[in-house]
Amino acid sequence: MAQRKGNLMTVRDDIKVVDATLRDGGLCNDFRFTEEFVRTLYKANIKCGVDYMEFGYKADPDLFDEADYGPWKFCREEDIRHIVGENISDMKIAVMADVGRCNFRRDFLPKSESVIDMVRVACYIHQIPSAIEMIEHFHTLGYETACNIMAVTQAGGGQIDEALAMLAESSVDVIYLVDSYGALYPENASTLAQTYLAAAERVGKKVGFHAHNNQNLAFANTIDTLSRGVSYLDTTVQGIGRGAGNCATELLLGFLKNPKYNLYSLLTFIERYMIPLRESGVVWGYDLQYMFTGQLNRHPREAMAFTAEGRGDYCEFYKELLDVE
Repeated sequence: MAQRKGNLMTVRDDIKVVDATLRDGGLCNDFRFTEEFVRTLYKANIKCGVDYMEFGYKADPDLFDEADYGPWKFCREEDIRHIVGENISDMKIAVMADVGRCNFRRDFLPKSESVIDMVRVACYIHQIPSAIEMIEHFHTLGYETACNIMAVTQAGGGQIDEALAMLAESSVDVIYLVDSYGALYPENASTLAQTYLAAAERVGKKVGFHAHNNQNLAFANTIDTLSRGVSYLDTTVQGIGRGAGNCATELLLGFLKNPKYNLYSLLTFIERYMIPLRESGVVWGYDLQYMFTGQLNRHPREAMAFTAEGRGDYCEFYKELLDVE
């Protein structure tokens, strides 16, 4: 296995912390965060040294009823500017565009007219050609770009290699390894990270990692892939995110040795906003049903339904999953 990049005392200037609280966390409450929540999180992220804040999705309102969601499902320019103004800070603004779920030619302004800095294109591995079409469009508009390839733990090695080769020839800036099902362990997360890095670094691109916490390994996998050379690291405050959630921002900021990162403003935000959010009934985080789907390398939709139904018959649910296998 390749030598680790840096050590526990090292400051790496290539590291970028990407806060995905509104985007992945929005999947827990249909993006219905209060304006106060969003504005305070924005200010806290700046004070904590976070490098990018992802505000949500650029979903197509022709496909999704706006009455069913809060504004961060659609991330209109005026809504973001209402929070950040001209964003006179060092932190950059990101949004996510799903292949097949956005109108990317209609709904994105040229970068010169937008406060958004980066567009992250999310796709499944069979959608790489469509993702590249979007990436080239956003690159032409002047945005930084990333490609988040979802569910790679169910893809064959040949598919991954081919997808990485295609992205290496594109204009994308960052290629993301995404553990959609929370199925990875540090050993195979590291192996995959090195595959991504080998493809990306030869053409001057960066690699990112997006973890899910189905097996309580989101933080472990994040710092292990970091140690191999991955530099863009997704986190959410208190790990809020779909199902079992993500790598917790507070864990990563506490781990990184760069003095630009600090915890104080984030802890205050947790006290004042995240704890009340959980107490209000918004549900996320590790539980047995998510462990099952992570161990079985399955989409968590069945575990999410188990949670929504208030079930507690874990043994029966596990048998149901095995019967499907």
